[in-house]
Amino acid sequence: MVGGGMNGMFYPVVGFASCVVFIYMSFWDLTPHYVKEMEMGFVRRNGSQFMVDGRALYVNGWNSYWLMDQAVEDYSRPRVRAMLHTGAKMGLTVCRTWAFNDGAYNALQISPGHFDERVFKALDHVIVEAKRYGVRLLLSLVNNLQPFGGKTQYVKWAWEEGVGMSSSNDSFFYDPYIRRYFKKYVKTLLSRKNSITGIEYRNDPTIFAWELMNEPRCMSDPSGKYLQDWIEEMAGFVKSIDRNHLLTVGLEGFYSPKSPGKLDVNPGEWASVLGTDFIQNSKSSNIDFASVHIYPDQWLVGQPLETKLKFVEKWVVSHVDDGDKVLKKPVMFTEFGLSNMNKDFELSQRDKLYKTIFDIVYRSARKNGAGAGTFIWQFMVGGMEEYNDDFGIVPWERPSTYRLITEQSCKLALIHRRDRLTRFERELCEKI
Repeated sequence: MVGGGMNGMFYPVVGFASCVVFIYMSFWDLTPHYVKEMEMGFVRRNGSQFMVDGRALYVNGWNSYWLMDQAVEDYSRPRVRAMLHTGAKMGLTVCRTWAFNDGAYNALQISPGHFDERVFKALDHVIVEAKRYGVRLLLSLVNNLQPFGGKTQYVKWAWEEGVGMSSSNDSFFYDPYIRRYFKKYVKTLLSRKNSITGIEYRNDPTIFAWELMNEPRCMSDPSGKYLQDWIEEMAGFVKSIDRNHLLTVGLEGFYSPKSPGKLDVNPGEWASVLGTDFIQNSKSSNIDFASVHIYPDQWLVGQPLETKLKFVEKWVVSHVDDGDKVLKKPVMFTEFGLSNMNKDFELSQRDKLYKTIFDIVYRSARKNGAGAGTFIWQFMVGGMEEYNDDFGIVPWERPSTYRLITEQSCKLALIHRRDRLTRFERELCEKI
C-alpha cells in the first residue's frame, strides 16, 4: 500500500540542496502584516462542521509527510520553509505530516519511552514554521505500515524485551505492554514543551488535530473487535491529556459487514475483511471527524480512467453522506492521488481526479455539509527524489494543477469568509 505507507521511500542521503534555496528565494516572502493577520484560534467541531473563531472552516490541504525528518539536518531544513511557504502561497490551510519516527533513521523515539532531543527540536521547528505562514498541522501518531517504524517496530521492541504476546504485527492493537509503550509516547508528545516557543503541543493552536494511526488495519481479526477496542482506549487517552485539539482515526474508509448497506461502495470484497469499518470506527465519542483515503490505482488495478473516476465519485459522495446523516461529523479526504506508473499515464489525468474530488467537497461546503476538506498525496520541493513515490508532485512545476488547487482554496474561503478574508487571501483570489 503506497498511500501513506511509502513503500517506495528511501532514507535521505547527505548533500546540499542548493536548488531548494533557489526555489525558496524565488518566492516573495510573507511580510509581517500577513503573519499578524494569521493569529490562530483552536479549531472546534459543531456537528458536521469545523469552526474557528465563530465561523465555518473548510480545508484545502496537502500531505508532506517528511517535514520533521527534513528539519533535523541543516542542509535539508530549508525544504521545510519552502514547502510551507508554497502551501500558504496556494491558499492551503492544513498540512498533514508525520509526528512519529520509531527506531528508524533520524528516529524521534529511539526505544520505548526514549527520545532523541535533536529530532524533537526538528518537530518544534516545523510547528514554528507552520505558524509563521498561517498553516495548521494534522499530525499523525504512528504508522500501520513499516516505513518510519510503525506498529512493526513496537512489536519488535516488545518481542526483544521478552514481554511480547506475539510476533504478529497486529499484536500492536491488543498486547497490553505495547499499548503502554504507545501511551507513553503519546503522553510525551502531547505534553512536549516547544523548545522555541515554550508552548506545550497540547496548548498550541497551530496543530489542527491529531491522527491516531496512518491507515490502521488489523487483518488477523476481520470482526474488527481488536481495532475498535484500541481506538476507544487510545482516543480516550488522548482526550484525557489534550481537550484542545480535534482527533481522528486515520482510516482509509472501507466498510465491513457491520455496515451491510455500504458493502457495494467498497472497491472489492477484499476491503470488507481488513478489521476496519468506517462507520463503527468513526462513531467513537472521542473521535471528532472521519478520515478517508482514495487510491483508485491500487484498488481498481487495470481499470480504465473513466471507471476509476466513477468509483471515486461514488466513494466520496457515500462518505460525505455518512458524515451528514449517520456520523453527524465532518469527513476529511486526507490522502488521494493517481499513480504515474499506470499504463498510458498522462499528467492531465491527475487534474481530472483532483477536480472530481474537489467539486464534490465544494458542493458539500456550499450546503454547510460534512465534506470538510481534502489533502493531496503528496507535495515536495525540488531535489527530493529519494522521498518521492509514484504520486508525488512539485506543485509549481505543473501550472494547470497549481491553478486548480489554488482555485479550490479561494472557492472554499469565499463561501463563508467573503467579508473576512485576510489581505493575503484577497490578493491570492484576485489573481484567479
